[in-house]
Amino acid sequence: LICLSLGVITIAGLYFYFEDELPSVEVLRDVELQTPMRIYTKDGKLISQYGVKRRIPVLLEDVPETLVQAIIATEDSRFYDHYGVDPIGVGRAVVNLVLTGEKGQGASTLTMQLARGFFGLTRRKEYTRKIKEVFIALKMEQELSKDEILELYLNKVELGHRAFGVGAAAQVYYGKDLSELSLAQLATLAGIPQRPSVLNPVTNPNLSKERR
Repeated sequence: LICLSLGVITIAGLYFYFEDELPSVEVLRDVELQTPMRIYTKDGKLISQYGVKRRIPVLLEDVPETLVQAIIATEDSRFYDHYGVDPIGVGRAVVNLVLTGEKGQGASTLTMQLARGFFGLTRRKEYTRKIKEVFIALKMEQELSKDEILELYLNKVELGHRAFGVGAAAQVYYGKDLSELSLAQLATLAGIPQRPSVLNPVTNPNLSKERR
């Protein structure tokens, strides 16, 4: 009981300490995804894009189910079972930290990754960043449904070569729409989020294939 009470007090204290730095997740409902300027031929073929980020927004219902399953399996297998934070993943990360002294296990859920991407949190493994991720993720799970979170993730996730979102990645790497990709190509896209600059099929084809 003492440990439980101390835990609750600690969490509450951390929340109030970081409360002023936490953004409102209400902005996610009205988010306008940044898209590049596209240049088309007279007969409607895309020939070039100009912009810092390449993005082609897609609806969750238009994303192949195999790609959704692959991303959930590799990034957050208990996505539909937790409330933004995966206790099992956190426990595994804590055990790894105690045994090795290294912050090797990130324990980030899809919701936490989305929080980091939307609100400009860094990828560096810092305790303060992770705490902010946790609190934002919990707020997001209260405001949005699981499918809304997943759809935002699929449109926001960084996939290398200035491609953000699975729709843009399909065009950047294969010149196709998502619906036209093979199972191997979908698996390749699902393997990129872990290390976008390294695991994409252009920068490192062999490593990307192993990951696939």
